[in-house]
Amino acid sequence: MSEMTTFPRLLRAHAASRPNDPALREKYLGIWQTWSWSQTMLEVREVACGLAALGFKRGDNLAIIGDNRPQLYMAFASAQCLGGVAVPMYQDAVAEEMTYVLDNAEIKFAIVEDQEQVDKLLEAREKNSHVSHIIFSDPRGLRNYSAPGLQSLESLRELGRNWDKSHPGAFDSQVEAGQTTDVSVMLYTSGTTGKPKGVCQTHEAFITAARGGVSFDKLVATDNVLSYLPMAWVGDHLFSYAQWLVAGFTVNCPESGDTVMIDLREIGPTYYFAPPRVFEGLLTNVMIRMEDASRIKRWLFDKFMAVAKRSGAKILDGEEVAAKDRLLYSLGNVLVYGPLKNTLGMSRIRVAYTAGAAIGPDLFRFYRSIGINLKQLYGQTETCAYVTLQPDRQIKFDSVGKAAPSVEVKLADNGEVLVRGPMVLKEYYKRPDATAESIDKEGYFHTGDAGVFDTEGHLKIIDRAKDVGRLSTGAMFAPNYIENKLKFFPYIKEAVCFGHGKDNVMAFINIDLTAVGNWAERKNIVYSGYIDLAGKDEVYSLIRDCVEKANAELATEGELSNSQIARFLVLHKELDPDDDELTRTRKVRRGFIQEKYGPLVDALFTGKQVQHIETQVKFEDGRTGSIAADIKIADAKRFPAVTKAAA
Repeated sequence: MSEMTTFPRLLRAHAASRPNDPALREKYLGIWQTWSWSQTMLEVREVACGLAALGFKRGDNLAIIGDNRPQLYMAFASAQCLGGVAVPMYQDAVAEEMTYVLDNAEIKFAIVEDQEQVDKLLEAREKNSHVSHIIFSDPRGLRNYSAPGLQSLESLRELGRNWDKSHPGAFDSQVEAGQTTDVSVMLYTSGTTGKPKGVCQTHEAFITAARGGVSFDKLVATDNVLSYLPMAWVGDHLFSYAQWLVAGFTVNCPESGDTVMIDLREIGPTYYFAPPRVFEGLLTNVMIRMEDASRIKRWLFDKFMAVAKRSGAKILDGEEVAAKDRLLYSLGNVLVYGPLKNTLGMSRIRVAYTAGAAIGPDLFRFYRSIGINLKQLYGQTETCAYVTLQPDRQIKFDSVGKAAPSVEVKLADNGEVLVRGPMVLKEYYKRPDATAESIDKEGYFHTGDAGVFDTEGHLKIIDRAKDVGRLSTGAMFAPNYIENKLKFFPYIKEAVCFGHGKDNVMAFINIDLTAVGNWAERKNIVYSGYIDLAGKDEVYSLIRDCVEKANAELATEGELSNSQIARFLVLHKELDPDDDELTRTRKVRRGFIQEKYGPLVDALFTGKQVQHIETQVKFEDGRTGSIAADIKIADAKRFPAVTKAAA
């Protein structure tokens, strides 16, 4: 293992030992295309040599932008073969957002997917960006483009083949020159509180994290994953790149974002990752379909889901279950759970993970109850998404598990989670001040999250430390914790809570248009669109029921029982990354929202029943406009605190 200390060396080892095994797949025009490990190594070599011919050198940064594509995953390795640094960027970012990262990272070279990304880079280049070479993978729509430095990936590979012939041994010497302490990738933070920062991670950091996870969950070369989450997100880089090159399993790229569910069913992955919002969306779709199903199907579903809720997770964890329930569960597996998992594309899953935000215990329990080994992990961009893991048969719905292999975790005096290990970032790019602020003298990274350990050493994350506040009564206020409770309900897509320094907690709610729209149709409620539906009295009653159920749960949770929601409103628009209300990883920018919707926040706390608001919005084509509405504000029932013993 000593020689496999960088990603290019890991790739070379797979190509040498199992050249014909599948490394990458992509669905194109309805047909799955496959790259073997030897083909992958060859293409990486050609692209790397092509970059070298253009002047790319050790220490240079390579921007990679597009949907999950084999050619783009190979671009990571191509840059690293030359001692360069891969800088993936969010493919749905607008040109203005890209300009900041391109300038900050001093990007001269970029490999992108298609015309859309080329157009954004050309626009960014007009604003003094450093980019001089733009290489595109998909040539459609680009035939008549003649911008300087623009070329296809095929032409770059041809250039690379010629350069390789005229520089024998140069490529291999560059791979050998790579050090495990070299920066391999730079991932930008989501920028919830300011400008994104470039997180510099080394080969050692991600390889350590990958090896720890692969060993922990016994991942093998015959496993399959579906890679559909943004390549710029740390979770995808760990699961679809680092663990891919460590374990040697097959990475499958869907045809498009619209075909993910179809492609998921076709591939039947054995290893799966999704953030909570994806699992929430899948469950919402299941519930919608069951509401539209026949009476006998609904009866069967309800009957056997009751059995699953009672005994499914226990069976999965190898615990004792009454013979009658075990028999009923086996029957339910034939009639309900099996077909349901097949519909979700999860029939073959051995291990599934979620992270990025807290997942509701009931949501967690649902998937495990039907036999899906869903677990949580905890980590940040600065820790390679690798801090804690949940061991099999030690799953707790309200924790994120124990410290992962090679990781030390402790709590500061104020409850902040501190972590140390080889997976911690090397530095923030060009930000020594931020680096010094986040890593203390003992080498612990300050996560910014508040947590507690239970008696068995499992870590429970309460909220972002900076977001944990106090009501005017002195009671704890953890907004993210409350928001996640609300988002468990299929009718609520997003929630934002306010209350620090106030007497009570108030909430903004985004409805889920699909779920609420389906509900409205069954109730014969006519509506013209999101704004109209969000303002319906019947919808307010529906959401009030969800809020009050969340309040009832909070009433049993000790100090948090005082954080029940007193009043709420249903926003007239969906919170959107394009409007700067969410990050690209869909984290709430609470401070920005509080400022942008100040009149609505004030109306909640001053007892108003209706508040007019006019909001600026950005459209997909770059135009701006405004929407206006009279927002109703509703009260919610709160409950007396209940002790845990009584609960």
